[in-house]
Amino acid sequence: MLVLITYDVSVLSSEGRRRLRQIAKVCLDHGLRVQNSVFECEVDPSQWVMCKNQLLEIYEPREDSLRFYMLGSKGRGKIEHHGAKASLDISRDAIVI
Repeated sequence: MLVLITYDVSVLSSEGRRRLRQIAKVCLDHGLRVQNSVFECEVDPSQWVMCKNQLLEIYEPREDSLRFYMLGSKGRGKIEHHGAKASLDISRDAIVI
């Protein structure tokens, strides 16, 4: 299933900057960064539970926000991209690491 993860983390403190790095790392482990704080993640249900739980353990609810958009198995067809940044389809395009 395709999940869009967005976040806004307060970086006024060193702890906030650390949370920002940790949240980005968890998201990178599960998907592709499509904008600074936006990730497209193609995950199965068990991967999704693990990812979400990791993110909820890291963020500070009084200072940060997380948003999860559940686009489902046909979510890729609902995405329309315009602009300079190339759009990858993680289920189709090869990714070299």
